[in-house]
Amino acid sequence: MTPPERCVLLSATLDLAGLFGPVLAEVADAVEAVPDPAQDPETVRLALAWFPPADAFARYPNLRAVCSIAAGVDSLLASPGLPAGVPVVRVVDPEQARAMSCFVLWHVLGHLRRFRTYAENQAQTLWRPLGQRAAGEVTVGLLGYGRMGARVAADLATLGFPVLAWSRAPRAPEAGVDLLSGESGLSDLLARTDVLVNLLPLTPETRGILNAALFARLKPGATLVQVGRGDHLVEDDLLAALDGGRLAGAALDVFATEPLPPAHPFWRHPKIVVTPHEACDASPQAVAAMLRATAEAITAGAPVPNAVDRALGY
Repeated sequence: MTPPERCVLLSATLDLAGLFGPVLAEVADAVEAVPDPAQDPETVRLALAWFPPADAFARYPNLRAVCSIAAGVDSLLASPGLPAGVPVVRVVDPEQARAMSCFVLWHVLGHLRRFRTYAENQAQTLWRPLGQRAAGEVTVGLLGYGRMGARVAADLATLGFPVLAWSRAPRAPEAGVDLLSGESGLSDLLARTDVLVNLLPLTPETRGILNAALFARLKPGATLVQVGRGDHLVEDDLLAALDGGRLAGAALDVFATEPLPPAHPFWRHPKIVVTPHEACDASPQAVAAMLRATAEAITAGAPVPNAVDRALGY
């Protein structure tokens, strides 16, 4: 019987053993989870990581793959000790994409039906019908058209929203989605968008993309839904766009500093909805399935599935 691949758990911010212990036990025939620092580090060929300590990878010279606990891998790619050439694997979880879609739909429907205004009216005991708008009157623009973006776009289109999506390179879109690319495509999307949803991966090219220049190109009165990464957003530029009336509102789920500090102005801004980075999470079962598939590929000497393109960052 082939022994399980030894997998070290690396995180400076989370207790990975506590989070994933039960499901790791379910895949123990393929994966032996070990704490960091591990005994016999030269026998460790797999790592499960999230914001790992800067020097962690140096302790394990024979790594064959590093797995993220989420769809995003920017915390791993930014690690200074990440060995060159070692595949970085992300979670692919249909349930996570569905959860993201539900979260985005909540905010888009809230914009369509003016939920925030009704809440404000309730606080003032104002009975003031605002009238209804059809979904076809609100255009949703998506920055990013990966697995999650495609699911969000398909669900929005099913409900009747006009959907624009912008991706790095041209590709075939789902029915009901107008897919754009390049700088001209971005300009077209921004000019037509009522609700802008950021689903981009964090790369050197997308860091700070949600800035004053982009907000100035948006359709006046648009709303932002930020579910990408905190470092996509230039926070002072968002506050200026909201206070100046360029943007009507913003829903923020991710932040440059998490938890969001109590004194941060986002907490008290009347046009901002704050949620604590919980738009969607990969299920523990999906993480365990990823580890099993990766371990089996390492044992067989085969390419690991769902490895990201390290040059692109996703």
